[in-house]
Amino acid sequence: MEYNDQSNQPHKENKGKWLVPLLLGIIIGGILVLLINPDFLQGESENTEQISPAEEKNNGETPSGSNGNATTDQPMQIDVSTQLTEIIEHVTPAVVGITNIQQNVSWGAGADGVEAGTGSGVIYKVEDGETYIVTNHHVIEDADAVEVIMHDETHLEAEIIGSDLFTDLAVLKMDSGNEDTVMELGNSENLKVGEPAIAIGNPLGAYLSSTVTQGVISGTERTIPMDFNFDGQPDWQAEVIQTDAAINPGNSGGALINLYGQLIGINSMKINEEAVEGIGFAIPINSALPVIQELEESGEVIRPFLGVEIYSIEELPQYEWRNTLQLPVEVDGGVYVWSVENLSPADKAGMEQYDVIVALDGQSVYNTIDLRKILYEDKDVGDMVTIDFYRDGELHQAEMKLEAQ
Repeated sequence: MEYNDQSNQPHKENKGKWLVPLLLGIIIGGILVLLINPDFLQGESENTEQISPAEEKNNGETPSGSNGNATTDQPMQIDVSTQLTEIIEHVTPAVVGITNIQQNVSWGAGADGVEAGTGSGVIYKVEDGETYIVTNHHVIEDADAVEVIMHDETHLEAEIIGSDLFTDLAVLKMDSGNEDTVMELGNSENLKVGEPAIAIGNPLGAYLSSTVTQGVISGTERTIPMDFNFDGQPDWQAEVIQTDAAINPGNSGGALINLYGQLIGINSMKINEEAVEGIGFAIPINSALPVIQELEESGEVIRPFLGVEIYSIEELPQYEWRNTLQLPVEVDGGVYVWSVENLSPADKAGMEQYDVIVALDGQSVYNTIDLRKILYEDKDVGDMVTIDFYRDGELHQAEMKLEAQ
């Protein structure tokens, strides 16, 4: 049998003819794609490499083996440094601790002093190798020696330059260290209620040194009655800043600062009652500066005086006003003279016991605080003043030249 294979030969030739053009077309098409978009392959590679676990999570995809939680080998870093923490770190070394040391007389001469109280102070000036500190009068009152505890726990002895009862301020001086920090002074006149305030001090003495509390200015130009002799009657009215920043025992004399790190007040007191919380007071720095300067220069605040022992008539029963003092019914306030100091301005002007002072240079006087405010804040030693007073029911006037107290 003879087989005829010619029927298959044309088929082989056709297959070879169409396969070659197909391959050439694919190659040419690929070349054209690359020519049109040369970044095609590179873009695919970059997009694949830049996808992170966090991006996959955002796209709704979950990395294999993570149980839905994206993980990374890099530790999390958080920057907690803020302007406030930087300011506090800078100014805190300017706030120091103060220890009041007193000798126990019963122990005899040569006995070591004992700690009678603690408080805080603020370094406000370094000059000519000496460091100056302002604190409260009541912090160093009756001290035989004063010890200053620096920010680094160094204990140094300081000298009391002077102090003042009425403003509750005192100035200390000691040899300067190499890096004593000075607190920048601010302006307390422009304070607004609600403005942030920061108190820095040493509550409970050395146990909680450099404590920082934050609050707001709760009130400006507050007047607080002060009873110096504890007789139940106010002897003075302190003008203070009110704040709700915590001020505790040991904070007295410390700094009240603003958000610029500037000193706006000297912490002085708080209302210590169970029903009261968040009411503290500071002496405005603008009021304190003239007193600080005078204490530096003379060791005391020199004030004018009349030379009389006086009491407010409001302390007396109404019948004493009419019978003993013989005051007219229209008189509703004043101070009565209990005694006159010999050769004082009042003595030279002829004032007597039971005279009732109602005005000084035209300014009404209703109580002892009014009279002291006018004398201490408006008058100077050497000024001539006119006093209106009642004697035996009659109004009189007297002129006198004020002398130093």
